[in-house]
Amino acid sequence: MDHLSARAVSVVIPAHNEGPTIAQVVRDCAANTPDLSEVIVVDDGSSDNTSATAAAAGARVLRLDRNCGKGVALQRGIAAARGDVLIFIDADGQDDPTEIPAMLAAFEPEVDLVLGSRFLGGFQPGAITRMNYLGTRFITGSVNVLFGTKITDPLAGFRAVRSSVFDRVQIEARGYDIEVDLLLRVLNSGGKVVEVPAQRSARSYGCSGLSSVFDGLRIFKRIVQIRVAGGRAVGAATPR
Repeated sequence: MDHLSARAVSVVIPAHNEGPTIAQVVRDCAANTPDLSEVIVVDDGSSDNTSATAAAAGARVLRLDRNCGKGVALQRGIAAARGDVLIFIDADGQDDPTEIPAMLAAFEPEVDLVLGSRFLGGFQPGAITRMNYLGTRFITGSVNVLFGTKITDPLAGFRAVRSSVFDRVQIEARGYDIEVDLLLRVLNSGGKVVEVPAQRSARSYGCSGLSSVFDGLRIFKRIVQIRVAGGRAVGAATPR
């Protein structure tokens, strides 16, 4: 944490109907985040007790009146966060908050975005379906071919970004295309991206709202749009 000493860190967690898991995720993030300023849970129009459970666990809760999508929820959290560095982590308990210190430690002075790569770390049994695995590999190959990068996991939701990035980068995604939207705009702005290994566990409750076909097509469309509008990435993306 030498590079981030005395800098405030905000954890931003988008959540939709994650009442059974959100409290533990909030507590684990609070316990494992150096220089923590706040844990923000953006309740994306949940119909269960996500908001109340998150607040009871110590989170600052922002509630959307209806389910607007992961991208909208993250943008709301970004706008509200007070930290110098923002950690994004899912509410379903599949990401491991004990890996947050390693993610923050990867912030060399020139680094803007750190991805927690599941392909450098690993998937526990049941953590990803066969179709989603193949789809992610296809998206990864597309990003690397179209943008000349060597990213291993462009769809990693577990990541950290400097808040100053949003002074020059404007993200537009409303759904699960938020990950590639932010990544590619950071790279096109000249920012440096690094990856660190991250483990992905199986869900202990419920199922993902991701549609392999619909959201996969939306993600690919976002990649093509940014490629056409902004050209090849000028930033650097490297594993650690």
